[in-house]
Amino acid sequence: MSDDCIFCKIANHVIESDYVYEDDLVCAFRDMSPAAPTHVLVVPRAHHETLVDDVPAETLAALVHAVGEVARREGISESGFRVITNAGPDADQVVRHLHLHVLGGRSLGSSLLAE
Repeated sequence: MSDDCIFCKIANHVIESDYVYEDDLVCAFRDMSPAAPTHVLVVPRAHHETLVDDVPAETLAALVHAVGEVARREGISESGFRVITNAGPDADQVVRHLHLHVLGGRSLGSSLLAE
């Protein structure tokens, strides 16, 4: 855990949040500034800055599993959802901790990013 990382603190319950799903490796919680009716962040408990930061295969599998659990629990698995991750400043990654955005609950259109 990185002492100065807000997502590390949320994932490890140093700071509490509105949790949707948790297991030993990952945590999912609602985004504080949602871009869609459903906007949940899925993060590893261990600190990794981006998707290409030598993330263990077990953690990557847990992230994917958590996305499916979030979609089912939020009722968007049938209607559809989008999963986005940003890596680095050119992608506008604000928090330097790997996180997947799970967005749904309305038509997201064909644009690359949710509105």
